[in-house]
Amino acid sequence: MAPPERKSILLSFEKPLVELEARIDQIRDLAEENDVDVSAQLRQLEARATHLRQEIFSNLTPAQRLQVARHPRRPSTLDYIQAITDEWIELHGDRSSGKDDPALVGGVARLDGQPVVILGHQKGRDTKDNVARNFGMASPGGYRKAMRLMRHADRFSMPIITFIDTPGAYPGYEAEEMGQGEAIAYNLREMFSLSVPIVCTIIGEGGSGGALGIGVGDRLMMFEHSVYTVASPEACAAILWKDAARSGEAAEALKITSWDLKQLGLLDVLLPEPVGGAHAHPIEAADSLKQALIEQLAELSQLTPAARQQLRYQKYRQIGVFAEAA
Repeated sequence: MAPPERKSILLSFEKPLVELEARIDQIRDLAEENDVDVSAQLRQLEARATHLRQEIFSNLTPAQRLQVARHPRRPSTLDYIQAITDEWIELHGDRSSGKDDPALVGGVARLDGQPVVILGHQKGRDTKDNVARNFGMASPGGYRKAMRLMRHADRFSMPIITFIDTPGAYPGYEAEEMGQGEAIAYNLREMFSLSVPIVCTIIGEGGSGGALGIGVGDRLMMFEHSVYTVASPEACAAILWKDAARSGEAAEALKITSWDLKQLGLLDVLLPEPVGGAHAHPIEAADSLKQALIEQLAELSQLTPAARQQLRYQKYRQIGVFAEAA
């Protein structure tokens, strides 16, 4: 029995492309039924579809890139770990609260034969899975688990790789009661003191302090259609204009795309995505990520721990430009 086909999830701006692909399928089916050779016409239509796909995904607005970054089929932290590592052992618990936060996963692995520690936010595939993973919004225990694993990496001289994909840290009452702000702030401080190489990659949505809690590194990489923002465009619009419907306008102003961040000097490596997004060709996206990680770790491993710490410090000191009023 053949496995059931996964239902495709259509983004609003993909409608013209889907209509053309449906037309191609219809013509192909009719030609097979009537034993007619329409290969030349099909080649023309397929070339047109390829061109249209490239045109659509090369001219996305910030709001549309946010839709791609949030796509339910976009590869997650565990997807990339399974695709790029030779060996993976997940570790659990923060050794403090007695709980394990499923919204932030981590463990030890081998990347191209090299022992590393990998950790990252984990979203779900459907509503039930998202509820179990708290939609990728980590609790204080999740960030304390991350710091425990990072200290483990530092003790055994293993590079640290983090994957960022969260709308933000969990803002619930219990999380605040357990010290959400303190847990994130503690990670920010401690990550600067770690002696091993740290490479952070935004694989989907990088939101607010929830992203920063595992986002201090020697290199910041980002997939082409990912976003990185101080607050979600919806939250920004609601705060500034009391109207979440103006989120598209907020997305433009916030400069959330990889191209914006590269131009602003915050981003070190921009990872191109396959045409159609990482969710359309996850294996290609994983191969690109693996190669970039290997290259970055090779460069960072040439530096002494003291040199890495100094460069890390300078990197974040230089972020941001302001002008003093006369």
